[in-house]
Amino acid sequence: MSRPALTAELSRYVLPPVHFDGLLLQARDPRGVAAFWRVVLGGTLRERDAGGWRVDPGPGRPVNEIVRVGPVTGPLGRGSRVHLDVRLAGAGPDDLVAAGGRVVRRPGAEPWYVLADPEGNEFCAYPAVDDRPPGIFELVVKCRDAVAQARWWAGLLGGDVALEGEAAVVRAAPDFPWEYWLFDPVPEAKDGPNRLHWHVTLRDREPSELIARGATVRRPPAAEGAAWVLADPEGNEFCAAPAG
Repeated sequence: MSRPALTAELSRYVLPPVHFDGLLLQARDPRGVAAFWRVVLGGTLRERDAGGWRVDPGPGRPVNEIVRVGPVTGPLGRGSRVHLDVRLAGAGPDDLVAAGGRVVRRPGAEPWYVLADPEGNEFCAYPAVDDRPPGIFELVVKCRDAVAQARWWAGLLGGDVALEGEAAVVRAAPDFPWEYWLFDPVPEAKDGPNRLHWHVTLRDREPSELIARGATVRRPPAAEGAAWVLADPEGNEFCAAPAG
């Protein structure tokens, strides 16, 4: 027997306001950068509209582990406010260096590599120490108020917030593809656009609930059905597609 469809009113109490739907990385050479991230993720590379590319999840990976790479023509953002943490397939990053990556810092007092993709986007890479699969396991956002940011996003996505020292982590959010969304406190304010940001799908046709909660509109949709570009309370950009 099929389940009855949720009414619009009931859905507001059952469904979270947004669903996580992957990442977007801005690049001068979207094809080359996407090809590098295909190696990192073990996924499938395919072309998108308007010169963009995307890496879809590999076998056994979460369905929302999507990395879109889009072209830019103006100045690139600094990219240092948001980064990814990944597990390597082995003890070192030789395969990622061969794919065009660069070692920025080797393990020392901190037991992970800092690597950069072919356009200099940095990420942390942890040597394999057990049988957990390689790939992304954490999205990291630097912010002024880690607890407030984590609670804001948990309030939209679901999940719970845990403290890790001065940092705050969102865990077990429905549709979030990785183990943790870490908000890491830093003293400086955001001073430019992030090259890496995330996509969400709205529960509704427009983002009035997010705006009421503290989001701001950076750019309205360019066409019917296109995504809004919004910013969270600390100015981190994200794309919000209307409900289908």
